[in-house]
Amino acid sequence: MTLPDWLDPLFQAAEMRAADAWAIEEQGVPGVDLMERAGVGLARVTAAAAGAGPVRVVCGKGNNGGDGLVVARLLREEGREVDVLAVGDLSETKGDARANLDRLPGEAPRPFEAESLSGSGAIVDAMLGTGFDGEPREPVAAAIAAINDTDAPVVACDVPSGVNASTGEVAGDAVRAGVTATFHGPKVGLYVDPGKEHSGRVEVVEIGIPRGAPGAGRAGLISDRVLVLVPPRPRSGTKFKSGAVVVAGGARGMTGAPTMAALAAMRTGAGYVQLAVPASTEPTFDQKLMEAMTHGLEDDDGAHTPGGVEQVMALCEKAGALVLGPGIGRTDGAGEWARAVARDAPVPLLIDADGLNAHAGALESLRDRSAPTILTPHEGELGRLLDRESSEVQAQRVACAREAAERSGAIVVLKGDDSIVARPDGVVAVSRGATPALATAGTGDVLSGLCGTLLAKGLDAFEAAAAGVLTHARAGRVAAARVGADHVIAGDVIDAIPEAMAR
Repeated sequence: MTLPDWLDPLFQAAEMRAADAWAIEEQGVPGVDLMERAGVGLARVTAAAAGAGPVRVVCGKGNNGGDGLVVARLLREEGREVDVLAVGDLSETKGDARANLDRLPGEAPRPFEAESLSGSGAIVDAMLGTGFDGEPREPVAAAIAAINDTDAPVVACDVPSGVNASTGEVAGDAVRAGVTATFHGPKVGLYVDPGKEHSGRVEVVEIGIPRGAPGAGRAGLISDRVLVLVPPRPRSGTKFKSGAVVVAGGARGMTGAPTMAALAAMRTGAGYVQLAVPASTEPTFDQKLMEAMTHGLEDDDGAHTPGGVEQVMALCEKAGALVLGPGIGRTDGAGEWARAVARDAPVPLLIDADGLNAHAGALESLRDRSAPTILTPHEGELGRLLDRESSEVQAQRVACAREAAERSGAIVVLKGDDSIVARPDGVVAVSRGATPALATAGTGDVLSGLCGTLLAKGLDAFEAAAAGVLTHARAGRVAAARVGADHVIAGDVIDAIPEAMAR
């Protein structure tokens, strides 16, 4: 599977094994040479991170431990004091790791004891590698706890022990590294929570795998290149050619959400924005939005009712995209209305907020839509869509996003600092990270307006979702630089969209 060229590849464990095997078995690169280059890079990162005191290299008996043994040899040859602490019996090591155990000068490895970490200038975590899956067992589990109890700089070898390299899942405990030196290419688990929180700064170390090796085809980091896909307003165009968006939502007491989605759509470049709102709340929107057109729908004391569906369909006739859900509430009538609108809308659709909650237990119904769909849940909303606890979604972000995309046939944006954009075929695009400034009310509505406009401008749903996530993150950083991360409100993020898209 080939990734879009605006994604920077992220490797899963199996893909990394395939690249290693290709280099060794088909290109004749000795495995011990790959390990040596990995160790050289890891030693460089360790020396840069280390403070005063001995370097402690905590080694397992696999190839990850072999990389650590190279580091110990190289740093000892440079005159550093280095202790090698073994978790497990290193006499059982084989192959390239065994060769590097035999090359180790100076004091032999000794069994790991927590007390041995005292006074460390740096600790190298070389216990579990990219092939690890599940919960660490003893004695590795105790070593992880001891490493996390120290205040020494921690450098992880390829991936922090306890982190699933393919998914970022942490089943038990995992090493919390200040920096991770990862080999050949970055791994998915280093950029997806909870693994992301354990990885620190990520440095990619080239290890000499020749060009032409099997690559990563299932995941990638969203790059700035995706913004090249966003067309500018045509010189001879009209407001409809610039992108026409309908925002449907806004029950009584929740008029702020669709207002922010509409403002974000306009700042993203939509030429024409219409709001479909309950008739009794329409005067509020007329006062809030000078540049948008408002349309009052049949309602029940400020709540949407199924009778308003045909009015929304009429608005879609001149629209390039529909944003459904901001501020609709959770009444039975609103839920029925949202499901009917989603089913019948003939244009690309983004569903957010209570539009998502309306589809709890009905996720598969979205597969029947005739036009592309984007869903933008946070962990709680995705849990309701999948009938899972939000804690399960939090622990298995990639798996849950992929499942929801496959079941719905939609593009799923699982929101977070590491926002995950999943396609129904399992390909995921991952955000490089944003800012804590976005953890405030209304920023999800801003994302909805962003992505809805990009759909209306003609981007496909995967492109629109990824470009929206990237712009949203950048706008958050711009807003934080202007007013301080603790003081950002959703309106600041909307105001920052033009600068975020121009950079």
